[in-house]
Amino acid sequence: NQTHVTEFTLLGFSHGQPFLFVLFLAIYLATLLGNSAILALVFLDPQLHNPMYFLLSHLSCLDICYSSVTVPKILANALCPQATISYSGCLAQMFFLMGCAGTECMLLAVMAFDRYMAICQPLRYTQAMSWGVCMAAAASCWLWGMLDSAVHTLLASKLSFCGATRLQHIFCDVPPLLRAACSNTRPSEVALHAASVFVGLSPFLLVVVSYLRILATILRMPVATSRYKAFSTCSAHLLVVTLYFVTANLNYNRPSSGYSPAADTLVSALYCIITPMLNPLIYSLHNQEVRAALWKAVRQQ
Repeated sequence: NQTHVTEFTLLGFSHGQPFLFVLFLAIYLATLLGNSAILALVFLDPQLHNPMYFLLSHLSCLDICYSSVTVPKILANALCPQATISYSGCLAQMFFLMGCAGTECMLLAVMAFDRYMAICQPLRYTQAMSWGVCMAAAASCWLWGMLDSAVHTLLASKLSFCGATRLQHIFCDVPPLLRAACSNTRPSEVALHAASVFVGLSPFLLVVVSYLRILATILRMPVATSRYKAFSTCSAHLLVVTLYFVTANLNYNRPSSGYSPAADTLVSALYCIITPMLNPLIYSLHNQEVRAALWKAVRQQ
């Protein structure tokens, strides 16, 4: 009964749907445009050549990768009578998706630490967040995410599906693969719960602690303009952190009964597709230096 699976059918699309093609294409183009604009601004504007925006450029790169891992295949399947993905393509998609997820969790924690040092320990900021430290931290985030993803992908490659090649999803991820498997999924479930703690919860707690310390420092500032400036530099990152960790928690820590197929698709879309589109918009609206750099670039055209 354990036949070799060569292809999965993705049941998130029942038939060819031109409307979904147009919708996801618009989201994808907006994601590419917004995050590419952030990358270009950070590269071209000398005012943004500092650790905060160096880390922001990595976040924008991650968001482009997030969307590029899932959306092009979604676009191809949206117009097909039957949405499919090969077995190897499914594992590859899952590897890069989980890799981006783990990397972004750690990167958001590093960005929170950067804001903590800048506001709470300004005299030590230059030493603590030197270019060498920033590059090492960014590289460690990418490496951590990819190592975590490799564990999940290796465990998923050992699963048997007994001919059950239908996934209640629009792309490949760990939860739908576990639901479709007919072999022992306990190792993958343990790895997923462990990752939720060490890759998801731990960075989130670091972010919370950093921002509690930042908030305490801001409230002690005697001048209202100083408090406003300090808070404005953190508000964009705080919104991105909240949006990302809430949607990630909904995606990977779902109730035992699971969501309905429609709700499952919506949660995953929010996590992997909508959030990367919103991040550059949040930073452009809530960050004075990014707005100034954008306005300067527009005037020079």
